[in-house]
Amino acid sequence: MKNLNMTHQFDILKKTRSAILRIIDPFTLEQINKVPSGHKNNIAWNIAHLMVTQQLLCYKNSGLPMYISDEIVEKFKKGTKTEGDLSKEEFEEVKRLFLELPEKLEADYNNGIFKNYNAYTTSLNVTLSNIETALAFSNFHEGIHLGVLFGLKKLI
Repeated sequence: MKNLNMTHQFDILKKTRSAILRIIDPFTLEQINKVPSGHKNNIAWNIAHLMVTQQLLCYKNSGLPMYISDEIVEKFKKGTKTEGDLSKEEFEEVKRLFLELPEKLEADYNNGIFKNYNAYTTSLNVTLSNIETALAFSNFHEGIHLGVLFGLKKLI
């Protein structure tokens, strides 16, 4: 039997990601790569950061291989900042993965691959103890960055 709460969590994740890409669609690559004065990151970094965080919280903490490279993780994990512009090809790949990875996550969840989880306490002092709490927190994190993207949008 399907976990209805998880079905809802996957729906939230996919709809949030689609909304984020719709919000930034009118912008040029130059605008997406622009770091506004007083900020450390740009729109491109925020989108890649969401992808990285979801992979770390859900897969790495479950002891499973991630669908992204260690290089991408190192560039966009928590505590990093924009170090340069993404090329058109790089950003297209980020957008592709941004939409595809939630589908893979849902399929992997439904296939029962998430058997273990290494408990992790976030910077907000929320302890994640399984894939269900990890996805719920990841969705909360995506909502925070959706707000950041709305703010950045106004500055471009």
